[in-house]
Amino acid sequence: MMNPLTYPKRLIEVDLPIKKISAHARREKSIRHGHISTLHIWWARRPLAACRAVICAALWPDPAQEDCPLRFREDAAVIMARFWNPIGRTDLDFSEPLALRKALLDFIADFANWDNSTKKEYLETARALTQSAHEALGGAPGTRPLVVDPFAGDGSIPLEALRVGADAFASDLNPVAVLLNKVVLEYIPKYGQTLADEVRKWGEWIKVEAEKELGEFYPKDPDGAVPIAYLWARTITCEGPGCGAEVPLMRSLWLARKSRRSIALKFIPDHEKKRVDFEIIEEAKPQDVSEGTVRRGSATCPVCGYTTPVASVRKQLKARRGGAADARLFCVVTTRPGQQGRFYRLPVERDVEAVKKAEVMLEAAKNIHKGPLSQIPDELVNPLPHSINRLSIYGMSEWGEIFTPRQGLALITLARLVQKHRELSATNPEKRLSTATQACLALVFDKEVDKLSTLARWDTSRENPQGAFGRQALTMVWDFNEVNPFSGSGGDWDTALNWVVQVIEREATSFDINCNNSGHTNCNSVTPCQLIDDSAQAFVTDPPYYDAIAYATLSDFFYVWLKRMLRDVFSSLFATNLTPKSDEIIVEPTPVEGIGIKDEVFYLQRMTLALAEGRRILDPMGIGVVVFANKSTSGWEAVLTAILNAGWVVTGSWPIDTEMATKIAGIGQARLMSSIHLVCRPRENPDGTVTEDDVGDWRDVLAELPQRIHAWLPGLAAQGVVGADAIFSCLGPALEIYSRYSRVEKASGEVVTLKEYLEEVWAAVSREALGMIFEGADGSGLEEDARLTAMWLWTLSTGGNGGSFDDNEADASEGEDGVSGKGGKMSGFVLEYDAARKIAQGLGAHLETLSTLVEVKGDKARLLPVLERSAYLFGQGSPAVKKERKRKKELQTTLSGSLARAERETVPASELALPAPGSTVLDRLHQAMLLFSTGRSDALKRFIEEDIGQDQGLWSLAQSLSALYPAGSDERRWVEGVLARKKGLGL
Repeated sequence: MMNPLTYPKRLIEVDLPIKKISAHARREKSIRHGHISTLHIWWARRPLAACRAVICAALWPDPAQEDCPLRFREDAAVIMARFWNPIGRTDLDFSEPLALRKALLDFIADFANWDNSTKKEYLETARALTQSAHEALGGAPGTRPLVVDPFAGDGSIPLEALRVGADAFASDLNPVAVLLNKVVLEYIPKYGQTLADEVRKWGEWIKVEAEKELGEFYPKDPDGAVPIAYLWARTITCEGPGCGAEVPLMRSLWLARKSRRSIALKFIPDHEKKRVDFEIIEEAKPQDVSEGTVRRGSATCPVCGYTTPVASVRKQLKARRGGAADARLFCVVTTRPGQQGRFYRLPVERDVEAVKKAEVMLEAAKNIHKGPLSQIPDELVNPLPHSINRLSIYGMSEWGEIFTPRQGLALITLARLVQKHRELSATNPEKRLSTATQACLALVFDKEVDKLSTLARWDTSRENPQGAFGRQALTMVWDFNEVNPFSGSGGDWDTALNWVVQVIEREATSFDINCNNSGHTNCNSVTPCQLIDDSAQAFVTDPPYYDAIAYATLSDFFYVWLKRMLRDVFSSLFATNLTPKSDEIIVEPTPVEGIGIKDEVFYLQRMTLALAEGRRILDPMGIGVVVFANKSTSGWEAVLTAILNAGWVVTGSWPIDTEMATKIAGIGQARLMSSIHLVCRPRENPDGTVTEDDVGDWRDVLAELPQRIHAWLPGLAAQGVVGADAIFSCLGPALEIYSRYSRVEKASGEVVTLKEYLEEVWAAVSREALGMIFEGADGSGLEEDARLTAMWLWTLSTGGNGGSFDDNEADASEGEDGVSGKGGKMSGFVLEYDAARKIAQGLGAHLETLSTLVEVKGDKARLLPVLERSAYLFGQGSPAVKKERKRKKELQTTLSGSLARAERETVPASELALPAPGSTVLDRLHQAMLLFSTGRSDALKRFIEEDIGQDQGLWSLAQSLSALYPAGSDERRWVEGVLARKKGLGL
């Protein structure tokens, strides 16, 4: 038996200032100018702040560990003194190891700040620490540590590895991702400001040349006003008896909807002509604005009122290949010289004529075109629709069919000019600079194509154009926005060019400062990796999140155009018809050619191979970090199983906020605010083989587990990490116990599976969290329904890490055709069923016996809102069921002049008898809340005085739930009202 390797712990295995890092990561999500997120769309990108902090903490040893290399401890003390003392930091003795650790962690927290990421003093300090750590840990003098990311995506991780002084190897299967990484890791560091100047020069040339050819198709108004956007609606024919009117498909009639500016359209039905005309309403009031014509995929005719069902809408649009080519122009948005703001007008004849001329010109261009590829992309859209791609349902079978003729004409012109740059720069002696410039110009084009398709929208709250990817999906857009690419306003070519140039200029400053390290980009599947054994010092990656995002399907939107512009420059990168999909490691609901359905087994097998390759190329003393975020227990079990099967030991885990609060979907919906960073080490013998004979005793593992959770969970709460984030963050310390062994066995010799162990982890977390919820009170003394309710609400909470419960965003994820992603929406407090089952089991509760509290539907479980329990708590005929309803949509003006939502109807006192006290503490509390909600003041007073006033367990539960129910929810208002009434009674 060989002894497993020992190694100095890195900072990330000991501590990490996650609260400060999370704050910087959240702020970064709202930063635009110069951020690589504005270079090109990529889905589920990680904040640079989180990547930067994690890489530093993974590369640098902890100076407070006994086995920390002395050289690093001495170097770090000098470097930290040089960094902190000039700015007045004298509270730390850098020769003392714990103080030095604090100084390094404080530096990491500050360096995570976007504002510091390009400052000379921070860059030089980070690079000096990285170099010292590398050489102190055995790296050859003058070499740099290599950080490998085989799922590089947008390049956030390898970019930050370069920034902090490491070399970076970035690989991805997706050609769009590889192009992004080439720009970020190879071209910007090498050419810097020179590249920015070249891109701006040629980008402006393209605009001038394109406007010469296309200007007549975007005519200015006679008064000099410039159209910046054209608003279109697809149409159907009303199927109402005897009607046959043209129905414009519109989500809403609002054009601008701000606090001080409201403009809308009004329908003017024309029964004779069987169509509807429009009128623009300035200073529109909500009561004056009708609803749109489309709701959940069906369409209501403004002429006769008949609703054409969704199946017929789809059938009509499918026959017209999506209906983009014959959509109806209903509004033109303009800017006026010398005036601020947007102006709206109805379309006139010159607008219609310009569109017709563009259509004729496009057909002429197609007829004279010769080449291996069509001008307008004719590659096929996946014909098997699912929640990610709805296009084929409506007849859009080719990618070119998501563009109107004028959009198509503009795009083929811009694409041709991007290609022409290569011809005109052929005499440039710096061929690689010319290639880099063309790649960046293609990214500018991609930013324009995002705004110039029939999947783009007009944002009424901002009065600006939005792109095709409001969601991580390709959904149907009924009323779409067409930008004028030469308007001088948002969404035009100049805007796209400026975004790209600003990224190059900002990042160029990082690599002008004492930076000789290099990045390498490779387009390849993760298995096998082309690197040799033991060649990397860190394996840091953000793999696909199980079934969350179909990157290849989404990327085809851009790939079909990039192939037309860059195939001569990057022939191997753009050699395939569409992006490769068979080797993409995701769970895919529709069959993939050569693979079939990509199920959980496919994901587990391929991810295990990918992570095993990561361990193979990693130095035995190296470190791994796997970033993962998924709200499903099945997703987590798959990736954790892959990590362990691939021969890794988990040595830590850290939650870092990576999502904006506004991305948190509806009230009661479980969402992760954080991505969990799992820290791993190879489970290897000194000869590189995986340890196989280190067997753990199940009894010892079970004894240690609650102690680790007890030590870990309160610390997370102190840093604002609660709910699902906290639960998944406990997986790291829990897996430290389990994964240190090659296997864990029971006394009988039976091997304990990871799935079985994770059941125990959930139970331990649930018990520990329950103790925290009741703050020392005996929560275990409450009945199972109260324990489950408290833990359920805690799991859904997002605490102080920037999130909140909010039902305003719930509809944002609903598709235009009424499809809301996977499984539709459920109201109430919703968890994945398996998560709910595990929580209940850990608390000694059983979902099947709690049907009056929990509803299970498919793979979802819902904690019933209190109002829905009225029938059970008061009897089937309860007025709490029949009378507790909202009035018709009425808005009343408050004293401040703002509009308030209508209150619920109050049940007359005679209609609701005092209930018989419920059988559990939770039932009795809910009864009191319902009495409060229905205005039964006298009944509530008697109920408190006679039945529940002295029940301290009930009031302890009420206090806890008042903190757990979502802010703004009825439940929060009602329980606080009951507590206030009890206090008013002097009890």
